[in-house]
Amino acid sequence: MSDTPSDASPRPRQPFARGLPLAAPLRLNRPSDTWFKPALSVVVASAVPHLTLLALGRLDLVMYTMAGSLCALYGHGLPYARRARTLAGVVLSMTAGLAAALVTASLTHSTAVLVAVGALLAATQKAACDAVRIGPPGHVILTFVSSAALFAPQRLGQVPAHLALTLGAGAVAWLVCVGPALIRREGPERRAVARALEAAADRVAEPAPRTRHTAAAAVHAAWQCLLASGRPTPVRRSLERLVVHAEVAGVSAHPDQEPDRLRAWAALTRARGPVPEPPPAPGTAAELYGIDAERAALRASGGRRAARRTLLRSLGPGSHLLPVAARTLIGCALAGYLCAALGVGRPYWAIVTAASLYQANTTLTWNRTLQRTLGNLLGVLVFAAVLPLSRTGPLALVLCCLFFSFAAEALITRNYWLGSVAVTPMALLVLEFGGTHPAGELVADRVLDTVLGALAGFLAAALVTNRRAAGRVERTLEAAAQARTAAERAYADRAHTGPDGLDRARRALTARLVELREAADIAAGEWWQRALPEQRLLAAERAGHRTLAATAQRQGPPVRAPETRSGAVAPAPANGAA
Repeated sequence: MSDTPSDASPRPRQPFARGLPLAAPLRLNRPSDTWFKPALSVVVASAVPHLTLLALGRLDLVMYTMAGSLCALYGHGLPYARRARTLAGVVLSMTAGLAAALVTASLTHSTAVLVAVGALLAATQKAACDAVRIGPPGHVILTFVSSAALFAPQRLGQVPAHLALTLGAGAVAWLVCVGPALIRREGPERRAVARALEAAADRVAEPAPRTRHTAAAAVHAAWQCLLASGRPTPVRRSLERLVVHAEVAGVSAHPDQEPDRLRAWAALTRARGPVPEPPPAPGTAAELYGIDAERAALRASGGRRAARRTLLRSLGPGSHLLPVAARTLIGCALAGYLCAALGVGRPYWAIVTAASLYQANTTLTWNRTLQRTLGNLLGVLVFAAVLPLSRTGPLALVLCCLFFSFAAEALITRNYWLGSVAVTPMALLVLEFGGTHPAGELVADRVLDTVLGALAGFLAAALVTNRRAAGRVERTLEAAAQARTAAERAYADRAHTGPDGLDRARRALTARLVELREAADIAAGEWWQRALPEQRLLAAERAGHRTLAATAQRQGPPVRAPETRSGAVAPAPANGAA
């Protein structure tokens, strides 16, 4: 008997527009465990060019070096091998967006054209960042830089030198973010594995759908981090064994798996000492053999081509990212033209405000609208209070900007509105590098731009429908069912499939379940669409996690003999465990 309802059964209708929360989006959260890394990185990456320009008496060029320095905010959750490539891509993307803005600004002074280009750049940056899953701060920093440059005085002959400043500051940011690899090269992997162990411990202590999803996502993120970390090292081998334990605990949650032991391993893994050496979990050798095979497949040319095809599909005509990109385009254009019509001198602030609102669905966009509006309005008050201090001298202005850069990253993980309280005065102080402006004018323009940008941005989010969200749920349901069937088939035929095929199938199933939960959460907060198949979602998730639990308990088949740390070949364990 099938455990899923018939498609012919009537589907319950749901309200087109759901209730919007007021208090919940403003509650403070626990700070991120790595909040200090982007905070310190952006301060160091900004201090070097800022102080250099101060010594040369050219603080008017800070806007161009700041574009490169802000790249230091990206990639802190990635292993250093991938972080180096990702940051290089961010620096080049930042430079490309800035180049488009500067060339446009040098060729035309038409506000209508500048707003249109700003909205188009914002939509492109939003779609690209979502497609590659660059993570916080996402497209907002890119849009902030390109939009501001559109309305800065510019001559075509100045563009190459200004772009060179951005690239130079970007190189400094790259060195700041990648340099710690010389001290602790497995740091990001250790943190990812520690999070997986902590999530698995929570799953064992409190078996519930919420902790099950969190544990599955954390284990999947840890595997992805280890896959991207480069060649295996003894430390990474130990981390892989710890992830196997987290995976077993996360999918089965047996009472005999002590959460305190998992948390103790997590604490040791996160610390600077040796990585814990756990006892063998069932199938450890097969799991490690599987991840080796998957790593080799990803590094091969075929794996890279497949990754490129996946990226292109995510931006294709049927992509679920396009409605959000369309919202960004329309909302930013509407905000910019509205401010220009009212005579506001800096419509790019409204463009940036609108661009910063767009999240995965309408409900999350509403949350960000509240957070951005409150944070900007409070930030304007902070700016008014600190402005006299910043005008005591150029060094004071530089130090104020560095302080607010640090404060923004220190606070933003507690809640976006709290970080915006620091971001707003920093953005306003940047204008002071080019010359002083009347304080009342800056405050009034910022308040008006914030309110108009928030209203226009959310109006576009509410009116531009995203019916593809429900369609994505249907596609991820089918993909999860196919992945579960493949995992069960690989387990049943593991003698022929081999440990690498079985474990690739298991990790593929985990990825599909994580994607299914993400798609369901996004669709649940979207307006103007049909009701979600809640029963099918629940049944698919339960079936998928049952398959993961069953295959996680298997004893791995005999595999090649592992190498010891001295390089000698050790005899393979009889039970296949490493």
